[in-house]
Amino acid sequence: MVIYESDLPGVGKKFEIDLEDETQLIIVIHNTGKREVFLRESADDDSEKLFELSDKMARQIGTIMEGAYFQPIKDTAVNTVLGENTLIEWSKVTESADIVGETIESSEIRNKTGASIIAIQRGEDTIDHPTADTVIEHGDTLVAVGDRESHRKLENLAGGESPEGDDLNE
Repeated sequence: MVIYESDLPGVGKKFEIDLEDETQLIIVIHNTGKREVFLRESADDDSEKLFELSDKMARQIGTIMEGAYFQPIKDTAVNTVLGENTLIEWSKVTESADIVGETIESSEIRNKTGASIIAIQRGEDTIDHPTADTVIEHGDTLVAVGDRESHRKLENLAGGESPEGDDLNE
């Protein structure tokens, strides 16, 4: 991300931030403390004013944006902590997984991993409360509840490995 800073004599400072493609976010900080935020879709377009903030409000929003009130949990997996050792996590089913084409019951996911499937994300659709005869497909995202070890085993199984981590296709 590139940020350009320039003085605006008698006004304050201007910051231009390159976003995606040619889009720029422009922030003007006036000597009075007022902030104006603009968006420019491309270099040829005029800037569109998005909003204006007082000094006090800009500082409050800034502390929220920097994470002073809330720090997201940095984790490589999407998960939700339910208790000391109970999580809800999402596991993607790969094409090489032995559970593709199996029902939840016949795949014995709970017996092999200890995790319980509570939903399946299939494309844009969500199958909530899947039944034992729900068939698992390549590309499904299994939403499961269990402890960390159960989720590790499920991630292995959904990725084409044994629950213990051995490659099943060798």
